[in-house]
Amino acid sequence: VQLQASGGGLVQAGGSLRLSCAASGSIFKGNVMGWHRQAPGKQRELVASIGSGGNKNYADSVKGRFTISRDNAKNTMSLQMNSLKPEDTAVYYCRYFHVASGRTYWGQGTLVTVSS
Repeated sequence: VQLQASGGGLVQAGGSLRLSCAASGSIFKGNVMGWHRQAPGKQRELVASIGSGGNKNYADSVKGRFTISRDNAKNTMSLQMNSLKPEDTAVYYCRYFHVASGRTYWGQGTLVTVSS
């Protein structure tokens, strides 16, 4: 599975960005896709995830501001980020997890910078 992330950039606090992730290769049902982020000097953390059935999970820090979605027909996933804060600044990675095999795949990361 190959993942291509896009959509990062520089935005002022309070602004919005939309990240996209396109998956290609052997995409099977029973997977979970998600966004993780890693800020300088910090561990990578889960931002949001969405199962192939549509169930969603969000980190407390982004609830009410970020919305994750996916299009199973196109094998794409998006993260709409609103009301961005400087603490959202990080490299954002998309992740694909195949439940049955336990395999995880990562995209290359896209930088989001929120200025105050």
